[in-house]
Amino acid sequence: MKNFSINHRKVQSVDILELNGELDAHTAPQLEDHLKKLIDENQYHIVVNCDDLDYIASAGLGVFMAYIEDIRSLGGDIKLTNMNDKVYNVFDLLGFPALYDILEKEEEAVKQFQQGSNS
Repeated sequence: MKNFSINHRKVQSVDILELNGELDAHTAPQLEDHLKKLIDENQYHIVVNCDDLDYIASAGLGVFMAYIEDIRSLGGDIKLTNMNDKVYNVFDLLGFPALYDILEKEEEAVKQFQQGSNS
């Protein structure tokens, strides 16, 4: 069993999900549960910090795809930060940088939410 965990914390009104380990078909449901829970709690400003994410499979990407539209239609967004090159390359291959805000640093993403910029 691959090690995977999600650490959830808040920075002001922004929810930070720190992904640790490998996000694949086995661990993707954990991420899904977290996102569902945030939506149920009307928390739509979500930053996914990938600092400790070692690997992502298409199942993991599918979770982001499944929820981004819902969250954006509710006036929120999912911003992704702190990716290593290997993880970024997977997102890049699938054209994610055109669809998502992928930022170098978590602080930048939090700041964007606080400025309320939907650009």
